[in-house]
Amino acid sequence: MYTQAVGDLIEQLQRLPGIGPRSAERLAYHLASAPEGEAVTLSEAISRVTRSVRPCSECANITESDPCPICSDMGRDRSLLCVVERPRDVHALESSGYSGLYHVLAGTLAPLDGIDARDLTIEQLVGKVRQGRIREVILATNPTYEGEQTALYLAELVSSCGVRVSRLARGLPVGSQLEFASVASLQDAMDGRRELAGVKDRLGDQGRQKGKEPRS
Repeated sequence: MYTQAVGDLIEQLQRLPGIGPRSAERLAYHLASAPEGEAVTLSEAISRVTRSVRPCSECANITESDPCPICSDMGRDRSLLCVVERPRDVHALESSGYSGLYHVLAGTLAPLDGIDARDLTIEQLVGKVRQGRIREVILATNPTYEGEQTALYLAELVSSCGVRVSRLARGLPVGSQLEFASVASLQDAMDGRRELAGVKDRLGDQGRQKGKEPRS
């Protein structure tokens, strides 16, 4: 059905995460019919990434300098350590305003897939915590089965080092509606509920303001 070049490209594109046969076929035909400059630019960008990007020796995040800019930033709280699964999770959490350091596991424990602690950066994590400079480890693995099991495993290991261990809160995303939420999301939201600080004070202020309103 395909020329040799197109068929080879489709095969390689299917190796990418989230790209199935149909998507790979669409991308391959787009690149085959696109101006030559577009394909060359993409090829150069891929080549540049493979040549210049590598894991940070301190946190295992991808970087072009070692240590990475986050680990090199002395203005960050170096007593906080956030543990994530993948480098892309670092990018997501940076937008939250988090100002501590990170540790990238390079995956999760998945015994059925043959992935155990030796395949991740768990040994490096424990060694880092044992140095005594970390006061809190934030487990920010994804709320999947593998992520939860990995978090439990890490919590047991790290807590023995005498540091505080916390887990990212879960529940309802902002802008969602209860009727569309899953049972698991609702349970997490209920279990993780917290007091609204200052509510009584605000209600009292509103009552006093209403009392001062002139009568009509």
